[in-house]
Amino acid sequence: MSNVITRLGAASLLGTTLVAMPVAANAQEFINVLTGGTSGVYYPLGVALSEIYADGIEGSRTQVQATRASVENLNLLAEGSGEIAFALGDSVALAWEGNEEAGFPAALTGLRAIAAIYPNYVQIVADTASGVETLEDLPGRSISVGAPASGTELNARAIFEAAGLTYEDMGRLEYLPFAESAELIKNRQLDSTLQSAGLGVAFIQDLSATHEINIVAIPADIVESIGAPYVPATIPAGTYNGQDEDVPTAAIGNILVSYETVSEEMAYDMTRLLFENLDRMQAAHGAANDIDINAAIEGLPIPLHPGAERYYREQGIIE
Repeated sequence: MSNVITRLGAASLLGTTLVAMPVAANAQEFINVLTGGTSGVYYPLGVALSEIYADGIEGSRTQVQATRASVENLNLLAEGSGEIAFALGDSVALAWEGNEEAGFPAALTGLRAIAAIYPNYVQIVADTASGVETLEDLPGRSISVGAPASGTELNARAIFEAAGLTYEDMGRLEYLPFAESAELIKNRQLDSTLQSAGLGVAFIQDLSATHEINIVAIPADIVESIGAPYVPATIPAGTYNGQDEDVPTAAIGNILVSYETVSEEMAYDMTRLLFENLDRMQAAHGAANDIDINAAIEGLPIPLHPGAERYYREQGIIE
């Protein structure tokens, strides 16, 4: 499977959207914000962040880039193709170690943390007509597990292994992002999808508004058997149309990541402006409601950027 993942992961698709440019004639600072697919949570938050930086960092030019998310983002940072990126905590840990099967042929020891932000929830969505109601119903059915070697796909591997399942058990396996998976489910061409995102993600909201779906539970004992950074969590009743009960699942923390080559002053400003503009982040997506400066340095698998560390010391988060 690793050869397939490596081969598919090499076919990286990048999209860029220029979202904000200041009027300064001699702009010196360029900030590329690396996000994820446009139908996920990273993208709208990244757009908000790039606008915040454009407004708050004098002489800056900002851009938001749609990517395949965590794994691609971390590799792009190491290549010097971004200044700040969204990534799942387990992907960050694997990048730091240099886990080749996860998409990191060398240890990315230049990664530096800006902040732990909000948790991602593993959300397995199934067409009600498929009959998939539990993990035990998945074998023999079709499922999408996110883009190859993405953070979501790494989550799928971990969940399946803990549940005693393999990709080979599935009737058909697809490596597709959020929006494409939803369209196939709508058209009865796919039974289910596993995606890792903030609660209330747009593609599930849209799907549940027009289609009967099941949110498949991931029991706490399965999550606990994986261990950190996976923790048991709950998708509250009413998160999606037709979801009348709480659904147990797994959560993994997201991290805003930069690189050691980014200046201390820029990293300081990027950290400061994030926390000074949480209202704008929250307006972009409700997942940002969980961003809390008091939890910003918890569970980080990589060192803080010195600029971020300076800000947290000023705020009394680090003594």
